[in-house]
Amino acid sequence: MRASACAACAAGAVALGAGPASAGVPATGVIATVRVGTQPDGVGVDPATNTIYVANALSNSVWVINGATNTVTATIPVGAEPYGVAVDPDTNIIYVANYGDTTMSVINGAYNTVDATIQVGSIPKHVAVDPDTNTVYVTTDAGNTVSVIDGATNTVTGTIPAGNAPQGVAVDPDTNTIYVTNASDSTVSVIDGATNTVTTIPVGKIPDDVAVDPDTSAAYVANFGDDTVSVLGGPATITAPRPVGRSQSTD
Repeated sequence: MRASACAACAAGAVALGAGPASAGVPATGVIATVRVGTQPDGVGVDPATNTIYVANALSNSVWVINGATNTVTATIPVGAEPYGVAVDPDTNIIYVANYGDTTMSVINGAYNTVDATIQVGSIPKHVAVDPDTNTVYVTTDAGNTVSVIDGATNTVTGTIPAGNAPQGVAVDPDTNTIYVTNASDSTVSVIDGATNTVTTIPVGKIPDDVAVDPDTSAAYVANFGDDTVSVLGGPATITAPRPVGRSQSTD
């Protein structure tokens, strides 16, 4: 599932930051719009360095933004059609899934250089990092698999079967659990990171992305096809889908 075409994406800009706030109220609003490459798709943040990394699919590059000044500090050439981005704040390494050439670029955040290019499965989409185990997980849309990469050696150590058209991926480091959304199956593959065994859980229609709350270990799945969010309360449980706003675009 490709990223939606929005006004900001077409213009090659990323909105950052928040506006003024009264006491006790979180800040809201756009305070900066940063010009980046063509068709920005993925974005990752390194909280340790206050640095933002934006993958620009049609520029074949990652643009680096200083979060303190909202200025572009570097442009890094990567593979073809970079899509998903993940940051390991413990190692200052950035991982970029290149949709167009079945590779993943490994960026050294200290020098803004590509230290390795790893061959992964067909049509890599999203990427997630478990900083506790220094393991990287990449979904491959056409391959219906998840590639497992050792972050210490930049080598593929395994391939885990997922459902049809795996899209989003998220990691819960506390439980060593990986969640993968399967768009064509309307399921989530729940992977035990210690054994790479998979449990399959049905969710809403056309699940696209997933995120984990590290405080509660709950996983939240955005279901593109029926305007709901499924909430997984643990590795093998799910609550009723919650209705949300309607999707505004298709791939």
